[in-house]
Amino acid sequence: MSKYLLKNGTIINEGKQFVTDVLIDDKIIEKIGDNLSDSTATVIDIEGKYLIPGMIDDQVHFREPGITYKAELRTESRAAVAGGITSFMEMPNTVPNTLTQELLEEKYKLGSEKSIANYSFFMGASNENIDEVLKTNPKNVCGVKVFMGSSTGNMLVDNETTLTNIFSKCNMLIATHCEDEATIRKNLAEYKAKYGENMPIKYHPEIRNAEACYLSSSLAVKLAKKYNTRLHILHLSTAVELDLFDNSIPLKDKRITAEACVHHLWFTDKDYDEKGTLIKWNPAVKSQKDQDAIWQAVNDNRIDVLATDHAPHTLEEKNKGYFEAPSGGPLVQTAVQAILQKVKEGKITIEKAVEKMSHAPAICFQIEKRGFIKEGYFADLVVVDPNTPFTVTKENILYKCGWSPFENVTFDYTIDTTFVNGNIVYKSGKIIEGNNGMRLTFNR
Repeated sequence: MSKYLLKNGTIINEGKQFVTDVLIDDKIIEKIGDNLSDSTATVIDIEGKYLIPGMIDDQVHFREPGITYKAELRTESRAAVAGGITSFMEMPNTVPNTLTQELLEEKYKLGSEKSIANYSFFMGASNENIDEVLKTNPKNVCGVKVFMGSSTGNMLVDNETTLTNIFSKCNMLIATHCEDEATIRKNLAEYKAKYGENMPIKYHPEIRNAEACYLSSSLAVKLAKKYNTRLHILHLSTAVELDLFDNSIPLKDKRITAEACVHHLWFTDKDYDEKGTLIKWNPAVKSQKDQDAIWQAVNDNRIDVLATDHAPHTLEEKNKGYFEAPSGGPLVQTAVQAILQKVKEGKITIEKAVEKMSHAPAICFQIEKRGFIKEGYFADLVVVDPNTPFTVTKENILYKCGWSPFENVTFDYTIDTTFVNGNIVYKSGKIIEGNNGMRLTFNR
């Protein structure tokens, strides 16, 4: 059993900032208060540092099983805790696709064996597996993932009859990737005819444009409203989509919620000239106007959650030409620092940042006893040093793919220490082995 007394930390929690002590005892936050003492606890003085609940990342691709030359649960979960992410929810487009309950449970077994962070895995929906989808246990599975765009084979579900079947019958959270494939294919053919095989990456947001995003996300919202489906739309990237979402009711009562990702809040189409295909994502990084609108929606609560869509590929793959380079990139190790840097720039308050990274995912997914600094909750905590800069270099990247779109960026914040279930798993630049994460459970 681990027992720690964190003294004099600046707590950021539930919209407040205050200095106090936190006692951790065997996975749990036992007590929060001033001048705490416990002779049996290891005392850690964190004066001058922030103590925040660990980020809960509701969208990652850790590539296991089947694509482990790019990434694996062991490496990426360690990169996550080094970045202050204590829990993650992983997507079903691994190999084989997670389309049966048996394949889903095999991933949970891998998580229990390999992940240093807490974990959950989405059940995948296809054109033909509605019976399997409906067997999913809402108490111990985060949700059902529907690729309404940007997938291949049977995991691309863009037929309205199939979607109606899923939305009308599924009684748990459905998370969607929304891009209209017909629009994208039409745009792709036109641009390829015009520019040939050497088409510049800067046209990516014109191919995967706002129209493609809106057509798909508005369809998802229409279906969700018709059938009262619990819908969560992932990685919004355009200004035009934001009016689909409501901020007039509390998050706990929302039936339709939305997520924004770090890369859409950091990069714009102006960065393609420097970064090239390293910042090729689906949906595409778009204009400054779109980014500004997303920030506004984060702050006014039309967008509920901040996440990464961590999706690593090898550098060799990413350095190919536009048509061959895959979309996606590694982000979990620097997401918290990138968001906190935007606090420094005045884009968001630190209280709101913690709300969107930690509290909101816990509320949105109804996660049991995580996402807050509260007595009786699991001690998933991150100590952030606001006075020690951190520069991303090849040498300190923990991803299996070995690169980051943030290389050579210096953040004003360093992740000092990460606790998962009351155990120190990362401290002073080093992973502390010996404890694995837990399977997330849900109050549903």
